Amino acid sequence: MRSIRIRILATCVIVLAAGVGGWQLLPSRGEEPRVITVGTTDDVSGLDPAGSYDAGSWSLYSNLYQSLLTFEPRSAVPVPDAASGCRFLGEKLRTYQCELRSGLTFSNGHALTAQDVKYSFDRMRTVDVGDASSPKPLFESLASVKVTGNRITFSLRTGDATFPFKMATGAGAIVDRSEYSANQLRTGDTVVASGPYVLKKYKAGVRARLEPNPSYQGAVKKTRTPIEIRYYKEAEQLNAAWKAKRIDVTHRKMPPEVLAELGPGDRDVRISESEGSEIRNLVFNLRESSPMSSRSVRQAAAWLIDRNKIASEVYHGTVEPLYSLIPQGVTGHSTPYFDAYPNPDRARAGQLLRNAGVETPVGITLGYSLGGATRPEAAELREQLQAGGLFKVRLAEKAEWQDFQEGYAAGAFDAFAIGWLPDFPDPDSFSQPLVGRGSSLSNGYESERIEELILATQEFSDRGRTARDFKELQETVAQDVPLVPLWQTKDFVLTDQDVRGGQSLSDGTGVWRLWELGWL
Repeated sequence: MRSIRIRILATCVIVLAAGVGGWQLLPSRGEEPRVITVGTTDDVSGLDPAGSYDAGSWSLYSNLYQSLLTFEPRSAVPVPDAASGCRFLGEKLRTYQCELRSGLTFSNGHALTAQDVKYSFDRMRTVDVGDASSPKPLFESLASVKVTGNRITFSLRTGDATFPFKMATGAGAIVDRSEYSANQLRTGDTVVASGPYVLKKYKAGVRARLEPNPSYQGAVKKTRTPIEIRYYKEAEQLNAAWKAKRIDVTHRKMPPEVLAELGPGDRDVRISESEGSEIRNLVFNLRESSPMSSRSVRQAAAWLIDRNKIASEVYHGTVEPLYSLIPQGVTGHSTPYFDAYPNPDRARAGQLLRNAGVETPVGITLGYSLGGATRPEAAELREQLQAGGLFKVRLAEKAEWQDFQEGYAAGAFDAFAIGWLPDFPDPDSFSQPLVGRGSSLSNGYESERIEELILATQEFSDRGRTARDFKELQETVAQDVPLVPLWQTKDFVLTDQDVRGGQSLSDGTGVWRLWELGWL
C-alpha cells in the first residue's frame, strides 16, 4: 500500500464476532443527512483494485468494495464479510475454501455470485495494468480458483497461513465481471461494488462523496451518515482546512509540529492516538546503472543516517527511530540495523568506500513525494549523506504520487524515501511486499535466502513460531541493505467535538472505518 500500503497495528488484539447484515440510520422524512467531511493527504492512484497498491486507494476500497473476509476493530483475525464462512482444508495450508453469502448485490443491482469472486482473483493476477502498481505479488502462492455453486476453493502452490489475511485486503476486492474488463483496468470516476458505501461523486485528487449502501450485507453492522473525503497534497494545506473548519476529521498527515503541540486541554478537538506500525524507509536502487548497486556504497550510506535527529528535529518527537524491517509491537521485531550501524560514523562509511575502491563523492539522486514532512525530511537526509563529502545528493521532488511511483519503479532515483502501512496485521506484510521477489518497491533486490525464509514463515498458522525465521530475515536485510529503516509513528485522528468514532477510524488492520464516524 500500500504507499504503499500503507496500515496501523493495535498492540492489544481482541477477537470479535462478525456481524451479519447491514442497516442504515435514515434521516427524518424531508431532512437531508448532514455530511461528515474527512481530510487526508493520502493519494488515490486509481479506482480499480486490480491496478492499485497504495494506502490511499485501499482506504477508499475498504468502504466501497467487499472482500470475502475483513477485519473487525482491533482484531488480527479475519472474519467473514462477503463470505458466510471460510477455512483451510487439511494441515498443509494449501487449500482454502469459502462459502459465499446468499443474496448479495452490486451497486448496479446485479447479483454478486461466486463466479464474480473467481473472476476478480483471476483478473487481478492477469489484467494488463500498464504503468499502474498491482497487488498481484501478494498472491504468489495462489495456483487456481474453482467454483461449485456458492463455494469457492483456492488451491495454493505452497502452504500459506497468511492467505486469509491477504484476502481481507483491497487486493481481495470483488468486482462485477460484466463491468470490469478482463484485459484492461477500468477508467473513469465510477465504481460498481457491494461494500457499505456507494461512490456518488469523485474527482481525483480533490474529493470523494460516499453515501451508505442500503443493499449492503456483511460484517459492518451500521453505516451512519454520508461522508465526503477531501484530498490535500501537503500537510500544511490539510492543517489550513482544519483550522478554517472546512473539514470535521483529519487523518494522515497533519504537520508534525501541530501534532506535537496537541494536548488533552484542547477543548475544540477530540484527539485519538494509538500505537502504530506505519514505517518509513530510505530505499536504494540496486540496478547496475545506479551507484547504489554496490553493497559497500549502501552500507556506507547506512552508517551516515542519524534517525534520532530526523525524529526530533523534522518530526518534533511524533515518530520513533526504527532499526528494523519489522516495527515494534509486531511479532518478529528485532534491531539488526542498530546492531550493525548503532550510531552515525563518517569514518566507518569512508573506510568502506575506500576499501571498495569507490571514488567520492558518490553522486546520487534522492526522490520523494509531497505529503507530511517529506520536504524537510529529504533536506535532512541530503545533509546527513553529504556529511564528510562522501556523497553528493540531488533532490527530486514529485508533486503527484503517481509520478513518484512511476519514477521509482522505472529506476529514476538512486534512493527514495517512502512510507509503508502494512496490508494486514502480520509481520509477513513487512517482508514479502518489501524485500521479496517482485516487491512493491521495484528496486531490483532479490535474495534466495530471503525467499526461503519468507516461505518458511508462511507455513505456520501459529505466528509465534515464525519469530526465529523473521529474525534471520531481518539480519540478512541489514547486511544487504536494500533499504534503511528510518522511523515508525503513532496514528493520530483529530475530530471535531461534535463527531464520534474517531478512535475506531484506523487501528492497523488495513480497514478505514468511515462508517464508525457519526454526529453526536
